Amino acid sequence: MKTDDLINMLAKDARVRIRFGRVFMIALAIGVVISAALLISTIGIRKNMAEMIETPRVLFKLGTTLLIAVTATRLAFRIGKPGVSLRSAALTLILPLVVLIAGIATELFVVPKADWASSMEGRFSAFCLFFVPTLSIAPLAAILYSVRQGAPENPGTAGAVAGLAAGGIAAAIYAWHCPDDSPLFLATWYSIGILVATAAGFLLGRKILRW
Repeated sequence: MKTDDLINMLAKDARVRIRFGRVFMIALAIGVVISAALLISTIGIRKNMAEMIETPRVLFKLGTTLLIAVTATRLAFRIGKPGVSLRSAALTLILPLVVLIAGIATELFVVPKADWASSMEGRFSAFCLFFVPTLSIAPLAAILYSVRQGAPENPGTAGAVAGLAAGGIAAAIYAWHCPDDSPLFLATWYSIGILVATAAGFLLGRKILRW
């Protein structure tokens, strides 16, 4: 291959990478705004959030869901680029898991055993199961669209990661409304909602992201 041809090929590849990153960020921002607007226009932000946000449980819930959203979205961004190592981004998904386990352990230590079941069940579990997947629709569509502009090597896996990111984003947004603050509730019902979004992403990704 001639030097000029190699330079032209690298230049084209660079333009593709820049375009993908721009498309991903714009699409993601639109998806997040739509999801947040849906929450505000329907059930709204928790009425006493201004005072409750200072409590450890609420801070833990907001921080953990945000950490899930950020780490999963970072992996979704990288999975749209062919040949890019995913190892470091995938390993960061351990962080929210470790944080969640620490929160559960603290909860079990502080809360009497007789109250564990009620803390896990909460008051609005069905509401959570509905709204987390619902709020994930716009971010999932945005991420799938942008990842399609890249070149994911495994459509199903890329779709699942997109769903995980969308579910994390939805959980982080819904947490601003949810009155159930126990880490046990978070680990149970939020996780199920995120898994629903992940499964939906996997199924959609196999069709939409196929080369």
